[in-house]
Amino acid sequence: MAKQTDIIIVGGGVVGSSIAYHLLQDGFEGSVTIFEKDKIYEFASTPRSAGGFRQLFTTSVNIQLSRYGLQKYKTFPEDMAVDGEKAEIDFKQRGYLFLAKNENMEQLQKQLQLQQKYGVPAELLAKEELHSIVPELVIDDLQGGLYCSEDGYLDPYSVMQGYVRKTKELGGTYVYEEVETILTEKGKAAGVQLGNGEVYKAPVVINCAGPWAPELSEKIGLPLPIVPLKRQIIQFDVAEPLEKYLPLTIDPTGVYFRHEGDALITGFSEKVKPGIDFRWKRSFFEDQLWPVLAERVPNFERAKINRGWAGIYSHNTKDQNAIIGKHPQLDGYYMACGFSGHGMQQAPGVGKGMSELIRKGRYETLDLHPLCFERFANNELIIEGAVV
Repeated sequence: MAKQTDIIIVGGGVVGSSIAYHLLQDGFEGSVTIFEKDKIYEFASTPRSAGGFRQLFTTSVNIQLSRYGLQKYKTFPEDMAVDGEKAEIDFKQRGYLFLAKNENMEQLQKQLQLQQKYGVPAELLAKEELHSIVPELVIDDLQGGLYCSEDGYLDPYSVMQGYVRKTKELGGTYVYEEVETILTEKGKAAGVQLGNGEVYKAPVVINCAGPWAPELSEKIGLPLPIVPLKRQIIQFDVAEPLEKYLPLTIDPTGVYFRHEGDALITGFSEKVKPGIDFRWKRSFFEDQLWPVLAERVPNFERAKINRGWAGIYSHNTKDQNAIIGKHPQLDGYYMACGFSGHGMQQAPGVGKGMSELIRKGRYETLDLHPLCFERFANNELIIEGAVV
């Protein structure tokens, strides 16, 4: 016999859990059921991300999402406290730094103007000023950099668990089973069928299944322009410590690095075939990352790998931005997917926006309409120029 609930969320990672939390926190009085197939989140995208948080985007909607998220993450430990226990997320506001060569400076100047329009305290640093941020940096081939001191990095797993625990406290129900397919009746979303055969009925189904979102949507004849792409991260130590803790720093090659405790982590968006693959290789560091790192920071020449891991980007092939809101072809079917690596940092704003859209039929706090599914058919793509 089918079980009944009011809202179904497929995917209990940071985005799905943020939506559930915001619905309940904002006064939704019905039942919210979240389905998550990976109970210990071993292969979830959130805890496998690099944990970066930045406002240095090139599109208005992404900058506004980050401005909103920044304020929420600053008070997250207190806001998400359960039974007096704070939800610590280790938010280190050590900044974000995009290094630039000559040909990139004009583009950074344009980005800066847009970012400052929305109140982001971004700065365009001259070549010599880079040493005030990273004293060891080799700057011979650089012209400058774009820097924001408010940005930084946090522990994605703790953010996700903070939302999960608070959602449960507010009455949300987590079911740790895999959703086989979304059910439809008369042109409307009607619920889900699980892999174990159980059926849950609901008039609202939200697809937050990350890398598995396109497969789920494809089953009901509504394809999404999302492919899963492997992203490796390597943690390493150096023989000679750096003078200061690093901002999350992006080299002109696309290789990024930051501190993780007293160790360091690094990664790069390598070209890979789409697919779910959680294997990582030492050779990725040795062949692609280490040559760039050693040239940029001499301390990195003597590096020792501690460990590595791979996570999955839900890569939107059209414009590398999230797909948020209702699906125009199926009433009651909503999406929050295709974040292309930005899910954790955009989760607070997306959760708030989806809560408003479902409860009130419109966005109020942030206008997320530019990220609607219809933009693909209308050729109103949101091209993000700063994808790491």
